[in-house]
Formats: sequence, structure tokens, C-alpha cells
Amino acid sequence: MKILNCICLTIAIIGAINWGIIGIFDYNVVSAIFGNGTILTRIIYTLVGLSGLYLIGFYGLVCNNEE
Repeated sequence: MKILNCICLTIAIIGAINWGIIGIFDYNVVSAIFGNGTILTRIIYTLVGLSGLYLIGFYGLVCNNEE
């Protein structure tokens, strides 16, 4: 599970950085690299979304470890 956690966290971070770049500079890195609306771009966006959904479960871990 540790490997899956690390993969999902990495994908979610990359997605968050891409959204930050879109918001600040109006430039989509994923579309620039893989093309606008291509199947590969859609797969990447799907993986980012699935990673985000998977990471929702981490709220319980983080919120329960309060000092």
C-alpha cells in the first residue's frame, strides 16, 4: 500500500501544480506536452482525479494525529 500511496500522492501533486500554473499563468502544461484533448491527456486527467479520490481517505489519518 505504501507504493500506491506514494504514486497517488505524486500524481495529485503534479495535478495540483498544473492547476496552479493554469490559474496563475493561463498555461496548461499537460495539454502543451501531450496535446489538447488527446486520449493521453484524458488518461492523465483521469489518473489525477482518481488519485484525488483515493487520497480523501488520508483525511482520517491526518485529522486523528492531532497533538
